[in-house]
Amino acid sequence: MAGHSKWNNIKRKKEKTDAQKAKVFTKIGREIAVAVRDGGADPGSNGKLRDLIAKAKSLNVPNDNINRIIKQAEGGERDDYEAIVYEGYGPSGIAVMVETLTDNRNRTAANMRHYFDKYGASLGQSGSVAFQFVQKGVILIEGENLNEEQLMEDAFAAGADDFDMDDGLCEVECEPTQVNEVAAALAEKGYTIVSAEAEWLPASTVALTAEEDKKRMGQLLDHLEEDDDVQNVWHNLENEDELPR
Repeated sequence: MAGHSKWNNIKRKKEKTDAQKAKVFTKIGREIAVAVRDGGADPGSNGKLRDLIAKAKSLNVPNDNINRIIKQAEGGERDDYEAIVYEGYGPSGIAVMVETLTDNRNRTAANMRHYFDKYGASLGQSGSVAFQFVQKGVILIEGENLNEEQLMEDAFAAGADDFDMDDGLCEVECEPTQVNEVAAALAEKGYTIVSAEAEWLPASTVALTAEEDKKRMGQLLDHLEEDDDVQNVWHNLENEDELPR
């Protein structure tokens, strides 16, 4: 990915995360409820729950919120959420993966078909685009006057395997199973964590040039990201910063 486009997209991700804090709380709440359902309410014996609690704390979700979600899920006050990944192609063949948690797969499937059909995209079968992505743990850090050398040392000591920094933002990559552990270690060092999650990163990227394709791709991403059932949207678009959204 071109450096200019990469950092514009990273900055856009940071802006979206800031703008969607309320949705972040809702979405991670669903993940915690599912983890409790599947593995119990004790983070000591439920590794998935332990990682999600660390993730929630790194995103500044209040402890009271976390404890309330766990107690509700443990007591049976929960919806029966199901994880479903949708794959497809956007305008001009942009690969798109959509991670959802839903209590009504018919509703979610209908919404996904509607979004893709309306904006010049097409849904595919499972595995039709996933081969174009690799999963990595990605942690985004921001702060004024960050010491790049110290941050890099701290990141690698925490378990990172890649590091990139520019203009007050730092992106740290690690194994996807270690993302919450690495984020928690960096948070303990006093760094401000913007986001920390396992992401599907494209092996290669594609730039859109036609203005109509950019418009439709922007509309598709907006509708997917606004859907309450959608947890994450991944794509291989290089120039997301050029979309008219």
